[in-house]
Amino acid sequence: MKACVDLGGSKIAVSLAGDDAGAPGQPPALLAWRAEPTAKTGAPDAVARQILRMLAAACAEAGVRAQDLEAVGVSSCGPFVMNAGLIELAAPNICGGLAGPARGLPNDWTRAPLEAPLREKFADVRIANDGIGALQAERRWGALQGLDHCAYVTWSTGIGCGLCVDGHVLRGKHGNAGHAGHMFVSDNVDALCGCGNIGDLEALVAGNAVARRFAAGGYADAAGVFSAARAGDAQAVALVDELCRLMGRALYNLVITLDLERISLGGGVFWHQRDYLLPRLQSFISGKLPALTDGFALVPAGLGERVGDFGALALVS
Repeated sequence: MKACVDLGGSKIAVSLAGDDAGAPGQPPALLAWRAEPTAKTGAPDAVARQILRMLAAACAEAGVRAQDLEAVGVSSCGPFVMNAGLIELAAPNICGGLAGPARGLPNDWTRAPLEAPLREKFADVRIANDGIGALQAERRWGALQGLDHCAYVTWSTGIGCGLCVDGHVLRGKHGNAGHAGHMFVSDNVDALCGCGNIGDLEALVAGNAVARRFAAGGYADAAGVFSAARAGDAQAVALVDELCRLMGRALYNLVITLDLERISLGGGVFWHQRDYLLPRLQSFISGKLPALTDGFALVPAGLGERVGDFGALALVS
């Protein structure tokens, strides 16, 4: 039995998976799935301690001993920093000390221990950026099967991606390759990102950023903006068009920089509005620099809302 941990800025989900293979091209079943809001108060190791508690509960439900788990895969938001060779989180949507009180997170953490507390309990712990985990899952079981030049992009609480060129998954010096949410695609500087940047992509279009930026216009959250746009509200339509322009620029930059053939998109913001957003995002890529964009496809994640869970499983399978 293996453990899967999907660690995000908004929630943590854990589950277990056995060795039983699914149908060809399909992942195995996940057992004892549970999710909670990500801990953001207390000591900096609160997130790791929450994961340990949730894994113990999942094992109890499945009737297995935690010490008998073969491996633990953690698909986590980042960035990562290293401490004595072990991964700690410097995640903008978890660590409130990065951007300071103005960001509104209820802690002053600048990093959160992750790998060390897990290794106190488990011998085999494998941690990767959640974009990389999702990419590997999409290549194995989802919409990127059989492709060597591709990416997975999440539009959720944050913005991140996993990148694959020539069949090689890009990782970077500390496993942080793919943090495209912190690129600048606009001269707009009206939003503070949790990383401390002002006006980067994540600060402008991520789910929590939409809520912060547009609450004064009467939109409580991202879902409210999209619902109003679908209903024909002119102000909301203009806001969504601008969000898509910024996200579309970022996707175009990835396509032409890496010469990609496909990007699969997931994450809560995109997934629940995928029929509305996909053609708008594609329009910022199609027809531009055809030598690099002809034949490219932007598609919904084949694993849907479970891509994070299967991303963790892909790390240990």
